[in-house]
Amino acid sequence: MVTVTGPRPSATPDAEVWSIAATVCDPEIPVLTIEDLGVLRDAHVSESGQVLVTITPTYSGCPAMDAIRDDVTAALHGGGYDDVVVRLVLAPAWTTDWLSDGGKAKLAEYGIAPPTGTAAAGPVRIGLSVKCPQCSSLNTRELTRFGSTSCKALYVCNDCREPFDYFKVH
Repeated sequence: MVTVTGPRPSATPDAEVWSIAATVCDPEIPVLTIEDLGVLRDAHVSESGQVLVTITPTYSGCPAMDAIRDDVTAALHGGGYDDVVVRLVLAPAWTTDWLSDGGKAKLAEYGIAPPTGTAAAGPVRIGLSVKCPQCSSLNTRELTRFGSTSCKALYVCNDCREPFDYFKVH
């Protein structure tokens, strides 16, 4: 069994199932695919022909995971794969460090400030400024720690006065 852990040319069945699963969009942020988010962790075809896909939630109890599982299954069925198992794994825990650079750019274009910094543990955590996705100002402030989803905080720009979501570092 060959495990594909990132996008590959579509020359093998493993690469094909990865490519199909990678097209599934996040139901809460539809401009991002589960590959952009780093939620898609593994996709391969077993020796028996069963497709096995592994996904990791952005946080434990994320309500979008059922929809993502169903969407991955439907996409693979549409691609001609009948025997599909989508597994949810919690370890290692998802981190915003898994967001692709393309995914961060898509967030900003969509009006959601991408995470600043990395989630790597260190002795002192320092909050970084959050850039407004509308005017690029760093003169912003947090209104509430929880925005439209648990992964985001609600901010406002003090310059353009526009509210916006910020995808929190975790």
